[in-house]
This record gives sequence, C-alpha cells and structure tokens, in this order.
Amino acid sequence: MNTIEQAAKRLEQLRRAGVPLLQEETAATPSDIAPAPATEDGSARASATDTDTDTDTDTRHTTPTPSALANQAATPPAAPAPENTNPGERRSREVTLDLLRMQRAGLLVPGQPRSQLEEEFRIIKRPLLENVRHEGPMRPNRANLIMVTSAVAGEGKTQTSLNLAISIAMELDHTVLLVEADVLRPSALARVGVQASHGLLDLLETPQTQLPDVLLRTNIPKLTLLPAGTASSRSTELLASDAMDHLLSELASKYPDRIIIFDTPPLLSTTESRVLASHMGQVVLVTEANNTPVSLVKQAYATVENHPVVLGLLNKYRGPKGSTAYGYYAP
Repeated sequence: MNTIEQAAKRLEQLRRAGVPLLQEETAATPSDIAPAPATEDGSARASATDTDTDTDTDTRHTTPTPSALANQAATPPAAPAPENTNPGERRSREVTLDLLRMQRAGLLVPGQPRSQLEEEFRIIKRPLLENVRHEGPMRPNRANLIMVTSAVAGEGKTQTSLNLAISIAMELDHTVLLVEADVLRPSALARVGVQASHGLLDLLETPQTQLPDVLLRTNIPKLTLLPAGTASSRSTELLASDAMDHLLSELASKYPDRIIIFDTPPLLSTTESRVLASHMGQVVLVTEANNTPVSLVKQAYATVENHPVVLGLLNKYRGPKGSTAYGYYAP
C-alpha cells in the first residue's frame, strides 16, 4: 500500500470515529497556519499575509527602493535640540559690511589679492601684538586696549583704526572689537556702510543697557563693532566715569584673545582723548606727512608723554615707488 492509500485509509478511520475535518477547499498547509507572534500586551499581531493599510500598525518589513536609500542618505540625522542654559541671555545684532564700498575707500578687505597696504599693516600691527603677548621689551597693563588718535582732525586716524582692526582680525589667534570712541564726530561705521543708533554712550549713561545690546557682529569673521551711541553733552564726563573704567576692565579681561581698537578724537581738539589715554594700554599717534606742523605734533606727543607705550605712524607718505613707506596712498 502506497503513501496516498495509507493517508486515505487514515482519513476514513477518523471520519468514522466522528472527528470533524476541514473541507478540502479550505484546508491549509502547516506553513500557512503558523501562529501570529504575540505583542507585549498579549494580543496577536497581524501576520505577513494581512493587508492592513494602517501605516502606524503595519509591521511588514519591506526592502527600500534605491531612491528611498538616496533620500535617506541625503538627510542627516536630526541633531538634539541645544540646551538653553539661559533663556534670558541677550545676543548682539549682526550687520553686513559693504565690502565693495570699503575697497573703494582704500580699506582692507579680507580675501583680496596681496597688496602693499596689507603688507604695511602687517608691519604696523606686529609691535602692538608683541606687547599684547608680552613678547616685547614693554609689558604695559591692558595692552590689548589700543587707542588710535592724531594731533588734529583729517590726519587719517579713523582710516588707520579700521585698517588696523581688519588686519588684526585676519590673524589666526585674535578677535577684534572696534570701538567708535570719537563720540563727537563718529564716522567709522559710516565708512563701512553701517548705521546704528545706540552704542558706547548709551552703555555708560543707561544702567539697564547691556553690552550685547549695542555690540554689532559683522560679516568679517572675528570683527565686532561698538558704535559711538547717542550724542551727549556730558560725553567727557561719561568717558571719565567709573562706569567707563569698569567697562574697559571688562573688555580687557573677558576675552584674552580679543584686541580692542579705539578710534578716538584728535588730542589737541578735545579733552575726550586725553581722558581715554589714561585708561589705555597702548597709544598709536597718527601724523599726516608733509602737512601737520611740527609744533602741533610736539604738542600732541606732550599730552601723552606719561603714557608707557606711544607708537607713531606717519600717514599718507608719498614716497618713490618701491619704497617701504607707510600710507594709504603710496604708489
């Protein structure tokens, strides 16, 4: 008796014994009736043959298409949300400097081809940075506070302040804050295409004003601006106040790598610069070549003669081509 005959005989015996059997048209193979896996709550999960269209409960494993894999690779994993340790922290505003305007005005612009102006300010800034790092013979207190001034107006001290700040911002190890401290006739920000209504004087006169409220981050990496602020008839008194001294102490010590450049009024025209000089670590005195009388230059140096570090800069020198002259307009 072959296998089929034996199976038929066994079925007939079961039928006679009264055992209920499935109809042949609905009979299933063992692989078709495998029990569905149970979920954590004990309920049966849909099997692979279910046609559930609810994507939230569908547990079928499908092979992603090539396009889906490409989209998945192109989408980076979501970064965890940053922890806000101080929800009330104020952040300074960001402004965009007009680089084309700066280039036309004879200002340094990072990323431009190497120029004589760039080389000149490399020479100018080097002794200043050596003093900041205490590498030179002079080791002044607050050496990172650098004041740029002149004897009289029109000698180029604002242009020098801007170019010096930009040149130092191009250094690898320093950031720069340029302070528009010529509070009577501020012009530094206007030269780079920036307008601001609040700044240094507001910081000194209004206690609720904080430093981030008036600082301006720029599109030149590592260069920040502090505008002059709202004009005040008490500007000299404000610059000589304890609030100014506390501010300078904070600026000098808060960021060890930061250089603070102050564009200040001429020494012989106002009293603000003389007040500021007493707080500075270094003074750069700009003199216009072949124009400023020697007598005025001597008077200007006399006003800061007790300052430990005073560096002179001869500006607008029109020397022969190929000379090592300093100046914006040297050929």
